[in-house]
Amino acid sequence: MFEAAELGRTLSKEKYDAALPRLRAKLLTAHFALRGQKFPVLVIVSGADGAGKGEVVHRLNEWLDPRGVETHAFWEKSDEESERPPYWRFWRAMPGRGRIGIFFGSWYSAPIIRRVYGETKTSQFDRELDRIAAFEKMLVQDGALLVKLWLHLPKKAQRKALRRLEKEGRTTPTDWKHFKLYDKFTRVSERALRHTDAPGAPWHPIEATDRHYREFTVGTILLNAIEHRLKEAAAKATAKAPAPAAPPARPARAHNHADSILDHVDLSQQLTTAGYQKALEKQQTRLARLMWAAREKKRSMVMVYEGWDAAGKGSAIRRVTQAMDPRLYRIVGIAAPTDEERAQHYLWRFWRQLPRAGFTTIFDRSWYGRVLVERVEGFASPAEWGRAYQEINNFEEQLSDHGIVINKFWVHISPDEQLRRFKERQTIAYKQYKITDEDWRNRKKWDDYKLAVNDMVTRCSTEFAPWTLVAGNDKKFARVQILKTIVKRLEEAL
Repeated sequence: MFEAAELGRTLSKEKYDAALPRLRAKLLTAHFALRGQKFPVLVIVSGADGAGKGEVVHRLNEWLDPRGVETHAFWEKSDEESERPPYWRFWRAMPGRGRIGIFFGSWYSAPIIRRVYGETKTSQFDRELDRIAAFEKMLVQDGALLVKLWLHLPKKAQRKALRRLEKEGRTTPTDWKHFKLYDKFTRVSERALRHTDAPGAPWHPIEATDRHYREFTVGTILLNAIEHRLKEAAAKATAKAPAPAAPPARPARAHNHADSILDHVDLSQQLTTAGYQKALEKQQTRLARLMWAAREKKRSMVMVYEGWDAAGKGSAIRRVTQAMDPRLYRIVGIAAPTDEERAQHYLWRFWRQLPRAGFTTIFDRSWYGRVLVERVEGFASPAEWGRAYQEINNFEEQLSDHGIVINKFWVHISPDEQLRRFKERQTIAYKQYKITDEDWRNRKKWDDYKLAVNDMVTRCSTEFAPWTLVAGNDKKFARVQILKTIVKRLEEAL
C-alpha cells in the first residue's frame, strides 16, 4: 500500500506559493458552509514519526476558521482516561454536527504500537481492527465525514527527518526507538490500513518527504471531501421529498401476547411486609460491603433502569442507593436530548457519563431509548433504530471488556396495575406531578412498546450484559429482586 507513497513527489516553493491562496480561500468557504449542516467532519492525522504530522495539524489550524475547529492530540493517557474504556477519550472529543475535529493520533495508535512490540498477537490485533472498522462504520452511518490521512516516509527519509528534528530539539523519547523497528511498523501499519480502508472511511496515504507537496495534498484532500459532502447535502435538500413509505406489515403474531418475552414474567410474585423488610436489610447490607470492595479493587459498575411508566423505577433506585455511600455513585436521569446532545451521535451523551474505576453510574432511562421511545414515536428512522441493536451491543461489550459490571433492568407491570397506579397518582396530591398527558398517550401504544421491548431483550441480552426482567406488580418483590441481582453479579465480578 505504501509503494504509491514512495514515488519522490515534490512541489516547488514557487508553485506552492502560487496555488496556496486559492486553496486556502476555497477551504475557508467550504468550512463556513459547514455551519448548520447535519454532519461533523473528523480528520485523523496519523503516520510515520518525523513525517510532519504536527506541522500538518498546525497548518490546518492556520487555514481553517478557528471558531469551527477543535484539535485533540492523543498521546499518553491521563489517570482519568485510563480508568475508563479506551474509546472514552475519543468519544468525549467528538466534534458536533457542522464542526471539524482534528485528531492528532487516534484509536489506531495504541493497537499498532502494541502489535509492533509483540504485546498482542495477530489474531488479537485483527479483533481490535474489527472494532475500529465497526466504530467508523457507525460514525459514517450517523452522517460523519471521516478524512483519514496517513503520512508516509521511506526509511532513509525518516532517518534524515529524525536527525533534523534532533538538531532542533524536537524529537520525542520514542522516535529513535520506533525507527529501529521501521520495517515492522510498516508491515503492521499496512495491515491496519488495509483492514480499515472502507468506502465510507477510506485511507489517504500521503508521500510526506516534501513539505510543500505534503501540506498541499492534505489541504486538497480535505477540501475535496468537504465539497463533495456539501454537494450531496444540497442535492438531498433540493430533491423532492418522496411520500413516506408505509410501515412494513406486522406479522399477525406481533400482537399475540403469548409470543412476547414479557408474558413469561410471573407478575403474581410478591413478598409480605415482614419478608420484605428482612430481605431488604440483608441485601442492602451485602451491597454496602460489596461497594467498598469494588472501590478497593477499582471495579466500576453501570446500572440501567428501563420499564413502563409508573413501574416503580425511581423507588427501586432509591432502595439500591440507600445501601451505597453517596461518594461511590451518581444517578443520571435521561430526558429528551439537549441541542448539544442532538449535535452528536446518540451514544455520545452516555459515553461521557461512564464512571471512573471503583465507582457506579446509575442510568434512569438510557441508550435503549433509541430502540424504544425513538422507535415507537418515530423520532428515529427504521434504519437508525434497526442498526442500533448492534451498536449498543458493541458499546456494552467495550464496557465489559474494560471490567465494568453491567446491570440492566426492565421493570415489568401489567396494564391493569399501571392503570391503578395512574389513578392513584391523580388522587394523591404529592404524586400528581408524576402523571402527565404523555403517560396516558404512551399507554395507548402499549402493544407497540411491548413489541419493541421484546426485540430489545431478544437482541441485546448478552452474556456480558444480560437483561433482568423484573416482576414489578408488587413493588416490594421488585426491589428485592433488583438488589439480589446486583449483589450476585458484583460478587461474581469480585
